[in-house]
Amino acid sequence: MNAKLDTAIELASASLRGEQRPDGHFLYELEADATIPAEYVLLEHYLDRITPDLQDKIGVYLRRIQGDHTTNPGGWPLFHGGKLDLSASVKAYFALKAIGDSPEAPHMIRARNAILAHGGAARTNVFTRIQMALFGAVPWDASPVVPIELMLMPGWFPINMRKVSYWSRTVMTPLMVLAAKKPLARNPRNIRIDELFHTPPAQVRDWIRGPYKSAWGPFFKHLDTVLRAAEPWFPKKYRERAIAKAIAWTIERLNGEDGLGAIYPAMANAAMMFDYYGDREHFDIAFGSVQKLLVIKDDEAYCQPCLSPVWDTGLAGHALLEAGAPGPAAAACDWLAPRQILDVVGDWADNTPGTRPGGWAFQYNNAHYPDVDDTAVVAMLMHRTGAPQYAGAIARAREWIIGMQSTNGAWGAFDINNDRQYLNHIPFADHGALLDPPTEDVTARCISFLAQLGHPEDQPAIARGVQYLRETQCPDGSWFGRWGTNYIYGTWSVLCALNAAGVAHDDPAITRAATWLIAKQRADGGWGEDCETYAGAPPGEFHGEAEQSLPSQTAWAMLGLMAAGLADHDAVKKGAAYLQGAQDAQGSWTERAYNAVGFPRVFYLKYHGYPRFFPLLALSRYRSLLAANDRRVKFGF
Repeated sequence: MNAKLDTAIELASASLRGEQRPDGHFLYELEADATIPAEYVLLEHYLDRITPDLQDKIGVYLRRIQGDHTTNPGGWPLFHGGKLDLSASVKAYFALKAIGDSPEAPHMIRARNAILAHGGAARTNVFTRIQMALFGAVPWDASPVVPIELMLMPGWFPINMRKVSYWSRTVMTPLMVLAAKKPLARNPRNIRIDELFHTPPAQVRDWIRGPYKSAWGPFFKHLDTVLRAAEPWFPKKYRERAIAKAIAWTIERLNGEDGLGAIYPAMANAAMMFDYYGDREHFDIAFGSVQKLLVIKDDEAYCQPCLSPVWDTGLAGHALLEAGAPGPAAAACDWLAPRQILDVVGDWADNTPGTRPGGWAFQYNNAHYPDVDDTAVVAMLMHRTGAPQYAGAIARAREWIIGMQSTNGAWGAFDINNDRQYLNHIPFADHGALLDPPTEDVTARCISFLAQLGHPEDQPAIARGVQYLRETQCPDGSWFGRWGTNYIYGTWSVLCALNAAGVAHDDPAITRAATWLIAKQRADGGWGEDCETYAGAPPGEFHGEAEQSLPSQTAWAMLGLMAAGLADHDAVKKGAAYLQGAQDAQGSWTERAYNAVGFPRVFYLKYHGYPRFFPLLALSRYRSLLAANDRRVKFGF
């Protein structure tokens, strides 16, 4: 058995090492649903910059991922195997029609019938209705009022740009300019989608309606009605001042070829804003950053929501170090080190003045928006190498992460204390993700990092974080996973943190979590949870298991159980056997299912790198623990 395990690890390590870039970093595809590729197609039509060959390849991709089963008989899902999502389906249909697909083609008929059966395009989400308004497919009244004057609101005002998340800030700022100016797409082929409406858009009177999430909903609906009537009377000088501030704010954070916020929606909105004003210099930068997100293959193409090199490199480095490949791990650290953000005080500083920057961003460059999750993973990797040249970087990362701890003892991803939940009830926030509140998985990573460093003076911060995790454990013993699918991801993350923090393995929180993980193991020895667990099931309940066990989730479950002191348990042994059996001839793993989340219930992700490095990390740790006298995992990750 050990020989087979050694062989599997060596093959996986060699495969991963072969994917390392010459400068030491890793980068894998980051795939979302049909929404982003469809929006890219429509962006080219908006600008009249159509590239037929590229659009044809995107069309191949969109047709391939169209639903064709009983739960989704013609629309597009938000993740592989998911149910129809109305907004994604309308955008995909719109894009395919723009590409040149006949509305009478069988796949378009199926899509149209599915969309109409689910209420038609009038019932799509806010961002889809704004996309349609830009093409004149619906009136701008279809969108909630988001006045550009929000740019001028002081910090004490209940609704202002400082109170929303980083991604909302970067997406909304240029979008509010567009909403104020109401430009119309060039749309050279005059593509329309009238056939997707039950009632002609000009006759729809209830664009914004319930069911509401709380009593805040009707209140904000009424406020929207008042603002809609009052907006034409807003003083022009304040409107123009707000627009000028929004444009200046965007230019300051334009971020070169990596783009505003380094995320697609913000980049695309910036490109349309600069196009409206004829600002060719900044338009070229914004539109160029969008094009960097394209994945173009021989037969198909799609657009990614963003790039993930720092995250991929940090995770791959941990796997390689665990597998006994210190050289490639050191090369990864050498690439990461100069990307630490030390000289830009980003938006995060509004709520933690005096904290020095010291984090890493998710993307190649995104200096205004580092995140604590990436920072903890990268700094833990550097600490594990023991190399003295990283001591300064680790110290700055520690200082920044401590400064980013929220008042409830937990950590959010990009901001501190960004949890004013009433904002998620405004009509614009129908996606429910306007904020960046503290979460269990990010908190776990920060605890793991601080505990791994072992500074006595950090114990109060660690203790507050551990208390938060105790309070958020689900009744069945699991933890929610905000940034990875889902309860397996959250439970693995927290078990690693509790172990690193020195919580005894027989502590009830740990034993209940381990029992839950063991109970969720499948007959083949693996674990598999799909994104339906975000759709409102009771905490910890699998709404629907993945169609098969997933290498990444199997690795998370094994790592969680090993952190709980159960390296010798049969469940871990069976998990290792599953991973060895699922390994491909090249020594790696692949999976069709989506394994992460951008916004629960709204936007899901598939990290193509996850099955590359997590199984290697799990198998290598398993081997190390079996060979050791002490079964305790000694690292935070």
